[in-house]
Amino acid sequence: MTAPMTTRAFRVVSKLRETSDTVTLGLNPVEGPQIQLLPGQFNMIYAFGVGEVPISVSGMHQDSILHTVRAVGAVSRAICDADDGDVLGMRGPYGTDWGVADHPGADVLIIAGGIGLAPLRLAIEHVLDQRDLYGRVSVLIGARSPELLIFGEDIARWRARLDATVLVTVDVATSKWRGDVGLVTELIPKATFDPSNTVAMICGPEIMMRGVATELLDLGVGSDHIKVSMERNMKCAIGHCGHCQFGPEFICKDGAIFPYEHIASLMRVREI
Repeated sequence: MTAPMTTRAFRVVSKLRETSDTVTLGLNPVEGPQIQLLPGQFNMIYAFGVGEVPISVSGMHQDSILHTVRAVGAVSRAICDADDGDVLGMRGPYGTDWGVADHPGADVLIIAGGIGLAPLRLAIEHVLDQRDLYGRVSVLIGARSPELLIFGEDIARWRARLDATVLVTVDVATSKWRGDVGLVTELIPKATFDPSNTVAMICGPEIMMRGVATELLDLGVGSDHIKVSMERNMKCAIGHCGHCQFGPEFICKDGAIFPYEHIASLMRVREI
């Protein structure tokens, strides 16, 4: 078993540009087996000579593990600049998962804001691949504008299915946009689900997750059946450095995915 702080070398075998500042990289180990993981877990990705950042796994393609990265700092820019054949470091996986296999027969509501769709992508694929295990399935996706939507081909494929409801909205539309305009919370009334038998998975900006969770609670969804991803401020991934402490919780080892009831009170406290 690999030690939790051991970094392995992974080669970039594919690169897909999602938006002007976001790419999806396919990574394969230079030596040894591919890592095994659950939907929602994350890895620490290391750009040699620059540093490392936590990145949720956004999918699997053939033998490759996919990470979707937005260039927002020196490390993430270096990772985004990697090309086919380049080598990055990776350690993991870490953290809790969405628990998609824990609710057979339940209605599934997946709500994503912006790049928050990336940590949910593997969960969406799992639910759709195992469609007969669940009740009604709704995927609600929001972005600031059409050009900032990621996974365009996947969204089109999901929307073509007759056994799931997939809705997309943007805050600001362009002249070519023909979809919904508004906050992702405005899509909730268009989804069909039984609040007493629904599991919800939410990932996006914290203000968006609070708003979505509040609406779902008002509709009767149990707080223990609402899961949110709190991936932020993580540095070591094993709870040693303290950067990601969130009240009594450590995001990296107690999360990054939490039942909403566990952290709802903390999300309302400023400066945490």
